Amino acid sequence: MAKRDDPETIGRRVQELRLRRGLTQRRLAEPSYTPAYVSTVEAGRVRPSDEALRHLADRLGVTFEELATGRPAHLATDLRLRLTEAQRTLADGEAEEAAAQYTGLLAEALAHGLVEEEATARLGLGECRLDTGDLVAAREHFEHAERTLADASLPARVPARRGRAVAHYLAGELRYAVYLLESTLDELNLAGLHDPDALLLLYTAVIGPYMDMGAQARAAQAAELALALAPQAEDPALIARMHRSVARTLLAEGRIAEADASLGKAAEMYRQLKIRTELANCRWMRGYVYAQNGDLARAEDELRAARAMLASHRAALYSSQVAVELADVLHRRGKSEEAADLLHGVLGGLSPERGAVHAAAAHRLLGIIAEDAPDTEAAEEHYVRALSLLERAGAAGDLADLCRLLGDLLRRTGRVEAALDAYRTGLGHRTAGTTTLGPAPAQPPL
Repeated sequence: MAKRDDPETIGRRVQELRLRRGLTQRRLAEPSYTPAYVSTVEAGRVRPSDEALRHLADRLGVTFEELATGRPAHLATDLRLRLTEAQRTLADGEAEEAAAQYTGLLAEALAHGLVEEEATARLGLGECRLDTGDLVAAREHFEHAERTLADASLPARVPARRGRAVAHYLAGELRYAVYLLESTLDELNLAGLHDPDALLLLYTAVIGPYMDMGAQARAAQAAELALALAPQAEDPALIARMHRSVARTLLAEGRIAEADASLGKAAEMYRQLKIRTELANCRWMRGYVYAQNGDLARAEDELRAARAMLASHRAALYSSQVAVELADVLHRRGKSEEAADLLHGVLGGLSPERGAVHAAAAHRLLGIIAEDAPDTEAAEEHYVRALSLLERAGAAGDLADLCRLLGDLLRRTGRVEAALDAYRTGLGHRTAGTTTLGPAPAQPPL
């Protein structure tokens, strides 16, 4: 039950309602209480018992909660229903419209002191800002949601913590994203708080940063734990997201058919749930699978479709990321000029603080295209810019590959010592993803 207001506030409310209904203190008090008692209640000099408040509420024609807290009857239930509607709007890809809905609901929750509903609205606003690519605002909403739930259990705070981690990950802060997710997993598992949905949310979220950091073994372990937890989880959208993330680890292990099957499961669940934005992400991932398997024509079709869906939903950051992967497929199909135009078009929307890993991928591909031109000076410039972005992000796996490309370029242009330095740097980064993360977090008892 919500916390009651102080006696003075309740007293004023009783008096206002009594006068509005044209009742005397005697009529309000009868038959169980005296007019003098009602007078002391209205003056705020006594804290009425629950029994007394129920009597007064019944005589005044309001609910006990409304008299005790000032909240209209069924307000929390109505707010939760409208929060679900806002979530559906976001699932349809209308992030700005959903943000407007969440903003209004947040104001209502704040006005009536509804803490859980306030946190839900802030989480929704954070998800909206992830979709629109405003990562700073997204992070602020998630941080505020976590503060709002400071007195709640850790599993209740996990969605806000995961949101913060995703915002840092998309900004290119891979190591801090992993720290947030791993420390929360440790805290949950060591405390025996084995909430399946909370754990599945965290293991699913940590797979991407692990893969980008070159920690493929740890990503595979997170995927195995996520798959083991899935039968216990209750949220079908979360299970679908898990299948989409697990597909990436399967692909890295060369299990292409299994990766495709995992994506198929995710897509089917999203279709049933009518979550359009995630369907676009499934097509994006499926295009990546086809590209890795050498089926470039199908990869191009899937990536073009995904980019069109995300662009129509005004998901600028995600559509830019898809464009980088589409450009790679176009280059491999001999359409290098179109690929370069596409990359130059999206680089303005990517930066060290917003999509750093994909910005580096764009510069890497532009370097390869420049080498083919041949324009070694432009190629080196792009490789160096990509190197700077990846070093800041801590994307060890991609750094090792990039150092090899840069070393080969330097060697071909006669700068052997510089090439050796680049190769040595690449070898250092090759092991960084597995030696600098620290101990793996505690595991749930599966």
